[in-house]
Amino acid sequence: MRDVARLAGVSHQTVSRVLNEHPNVRPETRARVLEAMRALNYRRNLAARTLVTRRSRTLGIIGFETTLFGPASMLYGIEAAARQAGYFVSVATVPNLDRRSVLDAVDRLTQQSVEGIIAIAPKPTVTTALLQVPAGLASVGVGGGATDDDAVPTVRIDNGAGARLATQHLLDLGHPTVHHVAGPIDWPEAYERIEGWRRTLYDAGAVVPPVAPGAWTARSGYEQGMVLARDPSVTAIFCGNDQIALGVLRALHEAGRRVPEQVSVVGFDDTPDAEYFLPPLTTVRQDFAELGRRSLRVLLDQIDRQGRGRSPDHVVLAPELVVRASTAMPGRARRRRGRPSGGARPGGPGGRG
Repeated sequence: MRDVARLAGVSHQTVSRVLNEHPNVRPETRARVLEAMRALNYRRNLAARTLVTRRSRTLGIIGFETTLFGPASMLYGIEAAARQAGYFVSVATVPNLDRRSVLDAVDRLTQQSVEGIIAIAPKPTVTTALLQVPAGLASVGVGGGATDDDAVPTVRIDNGAGARLATQHLLDLGHPTVHHVAGPIDWPEAYERIEGWRRTLYDAGAVVPPVAPGAWTARSGYEQGMVLARDPSVTAIFCGNDQIALGVLRALHEAGRRVPEQVSVVGFDDTPDAEYFLPPLTTVRQDFAELGRRSLRVLLDQIDRQGRGRSPDHVVLAPELVVRASTAMPGRARRRRGRPSGGARPGGPGGRG
């Protein structure tokens, strides 16, 4: 630090203020110090800094071993938000979403002196495990379904609202009812999407078809899509995610059912590939970047107010419907552009704190 100060022509206290982002440093002085740091290849000693400040500036993320778009996008969104806020991130993945695996991940992260933990929590077992993190360690569960447990703060997408947007869109087009190809019922997201779909049909006085839970895969969508394709009364299908929708589109194509002329299809997630499906897929968009930002904000708030006794936050973000060419009025196709429709923009919190 003294070498940097000598080269920049300032005191070592000024260098310290620049490193700690103190506001009372003139911009030209800050620039001179940063240039000297680059010239000398100066790197602060993080271990020593942690000992002095008792702040590691490191956060832990618990993920799980999956290639599913939703959980992977949550991980990327959280990491990006932490990086922009000036935090390092340590990721611990678990092979299963059971309590023991999650607690093992917590142990690995606490050994790295993380200041808090964000857990991707598609199942209740994850948030339940967070109840047992060491005292004083902040934690947030991200994803999953609604919870009445005030012990652990959560941030999630309103899956039920997304299902209602998709189902109502198809009903508004004139379809007499909407069939649903669901994800695994033991995932709260899948259950809430089923309930949102079912409630919308019920409120509209439409027939509620039976639903068979499957997996979050194109294969599962294809298998269930083949069954629906054989039923000429099926004119609208809402899928639990975009991968399921991909399988359904393949099944309808093989059965000679044209989309959207004969059958309209809606997905959920708005994966980067969705607009390149054939036809481009109408789907429910989740804003994973905003999910990452809000979860980080909740975690840092938890860190700042440790021991103050305030109830944890439960933040709910609104999804939006993106209308593309895979939906139309029954018996006729209408050209549609990829545009948001019906529902709040992503990032609008509907939570409580």
